Amino acid sequence: MSRIAIPAREALPSASQPLLDAVEKQLGGVPNLFRLVALSPAALQGFLGLNGALGKALDVRTRERIALAVAEINGCDYCLSAHSYLSLNLAKIDAAEIALNRKGASSDAKANAAVAFAAKITRSRGKIADADIQAVREAGFTDAQIVEIVAVVAENVFTNFVNIVAETEIDFPVVHASE
Repeated sequence: MSRIAIPAREALPSASQPLLDAVEKQLGGVPNLFRLVALSPAALQGFLGLNGALGKALDVRTRERIALAVAEINGCDYCLSAHSYLSLNLAKIDAAEIALNRKGASSDAKANAAVAFAAKITRSRGKIADADIQAVREAGFTDAQIVEIVAVVAENVFTNFVNIVAETEIDFPVVHASE
């Protein structure tokens, strides 16, 4: 059971409702994370704004790979479950690749650089070496894309922390982070 109750959609603030309508239209439903964050219309607006903007940045497969690595590192079962589902069904990433992504790696050389960089950022709380930036550049990422990788990490850390704090009830096929 969640430490912060997941409210029924109709019990959420009126300012959150149009934002949740957009989530429902896009996803076909409103997952527990969104209803939880919708307790604060400001938090929901900020999260959806960042999510929407980043949806136009890196490709979906790279974003999902990063989300898997960050969720695994942070031990967020909710996000790991959600992004495993989205990786398989939306990004069309196979199970073997998902397993690598959870370890901060990829079978694709360019994706490997992004995921490894994201994992290093997460583990070190952003304190990385010049060589880490150089490795991502050498893999073909621009400085703008490096900033986008950092932003995807930050977005996922936010959702990881919200779900860890709340112990959000998982409404996807359950996947547990490695101990």
